[in-house]
Amino acid sequence: MPTTEVITVQRRRKYRWPEAQLNFWLLIIWVAAGLNLGVFANFITIQEQMNLGIPWLFPYMVTASALAIIFLIIFMILIMQRQLLPPIVMVFSFILFVLWLAGVIETAIEFLGPNGGVNGNCNLYVLGQSYSGVSIDTLAYLEQKSICQSWQAAFSFEIVGCVFFIWMIVMASQVNRDQYD
Repeated sequence: MPTTEVITVQRRRKYRWPEAQLNFWLLIIWVAAGLNLGVFANFITIQEQMNLGIPWLFPYMVTASALAIIFLIIFMILIMQRQLLPPIVMVFSFILFVLWLAGVIETAIEFLGPNGGVNGNCNLYVLGQSYSGVSIDTLAYLEQKSICQSWQAAFSFEIVGCVFFIWMIVMASQVNRDQYD
């Protein structure tokens, strides 16, 4: 009885990622995630120091930013091993987009709210004032101005993060279809 031998050859598909766009994306997301992690962690510290309640947004954005940083670390490990798969990138980018979008919506409500929004209070009580010299008033003004600018930076980089997560979904789908050959 003759025997038939079947040989299967598996070939790993190589994906070509556009290096310049990928590096730019990584840089911006590192900045956005790091900034939001630091700003909202600082807000938690301020709230605790003042014996105030902590709004759900602060730990939420700390968590969402930490998840983005974990994703970036895994992302970079996969890049170094040349095993970065577009479907995985698309799924995790979508998850982070949804998380950050929820953060943007709540930050917008708190920051731009109609009655007593942070931005309105900053414009009314802080940014319209000016203190100088060595005094406790100047120190208080500088801290208040720093908090206002932290809100502005966090809100801005949340929006940037959302846009860049969408961009990564699009770029990964293009890589998956070999549009960067």
